[in-house]
Amino acid sequence: METRIAKCLWYHGLRKHSGGLIMTEGWFSKPVPIAEDITGDIHYVSNAKQAIELLESHWRQTGSDKHRNALIICRRAMDGRATGEAAMLAFLDAALEARVLSN
Repeated sequence: METRIAKCLWYHGLRKHSGGLIMTEGWFSKPVPIAEDITGDIHYVSNAKQAIELLESHWRQTGSDKHRNALIICRRAMDGRATGEAAMLAFLDAALEARVLSN
């Protein structure tokens, strides 16, 4: 029974820890500068959680392969199945495609 519960929790992005359930933020090695759509202000994305929020709610080009891949890899980084670095690189690809990456 315990194994089945652990598998279910893993699938939903949660890991069992001695103190309870945890999710990681998937921190990037360096922030990714993203230009805001209307104002052009720069927003710095520092982890997979922030990237997911942006990809799901404020993204120009949703539904592309790079957009979907970034969402998948960022979610994996949050539950420990991918590194923050992998999430950052996938997010960078999506940002380049959507032309929102700032210099």
